[in-house]
Amino acid sequence: MRIKRIVVGPAGTTYTPVAITRAVTLAQTHDAEVTGVTVLDARRVRGLAWMAPPSRKDVDANRDRRVAITDDRLTRSIHDFEAVCQAEQVKYRVVQESGDAFTKLIELARYHDLMVFGLRSVLEYDFLCPDPQALLMRLVGAGVRPLIAVSREFRQIHHVLIAYSGTMESAKAMKRFAQLGLRPSARLKILTFGVTDDEGRQLTADAADYCQAHGYTVDRRSNPGEARHLLLAAAALWQADLIVMGNSARSVLLRHVLGDTLQDVLHRVDIPLFLAQ
Repeated sequence: MRIKRIVVGPAGTTYTPVAITRAVTLAQTHDAEVTGVTVLDARRVRGLAWMAPPSRKDVDANRDRRVAITDDRLTRSIHDFEAVCQAEQVKYRVVQESGDAFTKLIELARYHDLMVFGLRSVLEYDFLCPDPQALLMRLVGAGVRPLIAVSREFRQIHHVLIAYSGTMESAKAMKRFAQLGLRPSARLKILTFGVTDDEGRQLTADAADYCQAHGYTVDRRSNPGEARHLLLAAAALWQADLIVMGNSARSVLLRHVLGDTLQDVLHRVDIPLFLAQ
């Protein structure tokens, strides 16, 4: 598999510079084109009344200001995106849309190999909402794959933690990462949770063998505890620069990490995620 088309959301948040850098760096490595996309859902931005003052006149004015501010931030982010691509001599194009962001991003996902967004927010106005991860969760749930959710600081990818449950979904995520060759020089650690020692040894041995066939150096370990309690601690101990997970509703990892505790994980984690199905 090859990466030839990458989507990045220059969303005007604190994650935007890192998302742009990650997308452009990958494009240089793979001789790929980057699509910078913004989607302004003016109706939704105006609907953020929870931050508005009580006066109806002031509410309307505040909503209009919010749309104007959001539009300005997205425009400046696109300019920054274009400047970086031009400086690094990376092929790019810009898509500026309006309307429902989820629908627009799903359409783009069909014809791109990889999507890059922020850990806490896909779009600028989501960052202002009480639930800024909602759109990211919807994209993951819809099977958008693969997707990299970046942290606020750019990390060179040296250590990658693969959270592996042995399900077909987590195997697909691992395989997708290995096949794309995002960082062939990275050292991988395959970690299982909630299984017996014998099962864990077999699962990690088989997974390590697959990744080694793709040229990776691999460590492995089985942990009897639950992923939702131990995943982030294990990633910190490994000094992981990226965590690889599956994203199917049937996946143990989705249920315990991307389902029950996704909000908590996204609030606490400062490590980029590679999400695939």
